[in-house]
Amino acid sequence: MPFAMNDKDFEILVGEALDLLPEELMNAMDNVVIMIEPFNPEDRNLLGLYHGVALTQRTTEYAGYLPDTIEIYRDIILSICHTAEEVRQQVAITVLHEIGHHFGIDDQWLHEHGWG
Repeated sequence: MPFAMNDKDFEILVGEALDLLPEELMNAMDNVVIMIEPFNPEDRNLLGLYHGVALTQRTTEYAGYLPDTIEIYRDIILSICHTAEEVRQQVAITVLHEIGHHFGIDDQWLHEHGWG
């Protein structure tokens, strides 16, 4: 049975996950927005997704781009969790995983270090 949580409480958990980032990393994030969506219409198994140009790939020609997006998929996360603490942990892992991609970190490293 999926864990039930209202949208506002889920949004608070995403904010708490962002609070886990060191201030230096928060300050280094550039031109990125975090959105909460019910699910990814192309792959309903994804917990989150990063779209954009990672900071490590940006050159002096990077200008005029729309913001990168990090999408966190609420319904999917809730469907695999059974307690509020599980939701909190999964949201933190998912948010930090996708932020890792913004910084140019690949899936292999993230999974090897517990952020997968």
